[in-house]
Amino acid sequence: MAHLLFRLRHVTDEEALEVRRLLDERGFDVYETQAGFFRLGVDAIWLRDSSQREAAEAALAEYQQARRQREREAFEQARARGEAPTLWRRFLAHPLQVVLTIVAVLLVALLTLLPFLGLNAL
Repeated sequence: MAHLLFRLRHVTDEEALEVRRLLDERGFDVYETQAGFFRLGVDAIWLRDSSQREAAEAALAEYQQARRQREREAFEQARARGEAPTLWRRFLAHPLQVVLTIVAVLLVALLTLLPFLGLNAL
């Protein structure tokens, strides 16, 4: 029976390619599914042979640990150079998007709290 090995939703193309390459290099029998037009399915990589499950999960865990370490080091280097992403840098790069996002958050908060603010009048 097939086993869900790796979900592809919210994964960058680079990471998905690296995972595909890793699984292919290690010789795991996998296939992919797409969520489809209405997003009712699952974007994922599935393992066909359940007997390979432990080895495949161990390989993915090793890969994810190495990727986490690599990304952490890249972030620390960017922070040391003063290039790490911050809210201020995002605002300078996309001021309209940041302002509209803040307005939307405030509007949702106001609409959520409005019924409770009206209880004081009773």
